[in-house]
Amino acid sequence: MQRHGKKGKPFYWVVAADSRAKRDGRYLEKIGIYNPNTNPATVELNVDSAVKWLENGAQPTDTARTLLSYRGVLLKHHLNGGVRKGALTQEAADESLRHG
Repeated sequence: MQRHGKKGKPFYWVVAADSRAKRDGRYLEKIGIYNPNTNPATVELNVDSAVKWLENGAQPTDTARTLLSYRGVLLKHHLNGGVRKGALTQEAADESLRHG
């Protein structure tokens, strides 16, 4: 997560970045935004892009993991793993996402 905004009023970009990059430095792709100043907090994520990065081995930070879980990205990633292994069909995974 990259911190933006001014002193005392932060908002964050949720980004895919190399672990060796600085916190607010170079990133590979912007996945969404998180604004904790609004009530309730604003979270906008590109779910498909986030799932793609998780499938490529991205390791989210604790806060990013919480945001991804809140938006259902981790569940979708988990269900896609089941589809790849043949444990369930794509239709069953989509149904679980709608009702889960």
